[in-house]
Amino acid sequence: MKRYRLLALAALGAAVVLLGVLFVGNINGNLVYFLTPEEALVQKSDFVDGRRLQIGGLVQEGSVESSPDGLRFTVVSDSGLEDAAVPVVYDGSPAQLFRPGIGVVMEGTWADGTFDADTMIVKHDENYAPPEAEAQSEESELEGVP
Repeated sequence: MKRYRLLALAALGAAVVLLGVLFVGNINGNLVYFLTPEEALVQKSDFVDGRRLQIGGLVQEGSVESSPDGLRFTVVSDSGLEDAAVPVVYDGSPAQLFRPGIGVVMEGTWADGTFDADTMIVKHDENYAPPEAEAQSEESELEGVP
């Protein structure tokens, strides 16, 4: 009887270890990392031949312009280093929250010194207010009503 308990306990322990390894391995495979503009420029030569990467940063003020080949803008680091600026061409329709100064994470490839993005995620805070409520709060602030 003790022998069967010991065998069952060993099998249960092996199953727990196996599930743990599968769980941790699966999480690591699904993590998505992005490079800052500084890192992307330094590692640019590592991403040749159409290798995809993700770059995250802030949309530089005054850099957004529409063009026939898509939306053009510059992404800078949120650390304030102006020399690390990545020119971006995004071929898609931007999210409604897209504007200068907002954080973005883009996925794409390098093409002739420009980052050619085909996927963009706009970063925003967790405070959401419907447009109607936002407009009402702005009106009440203008009128001096709390």
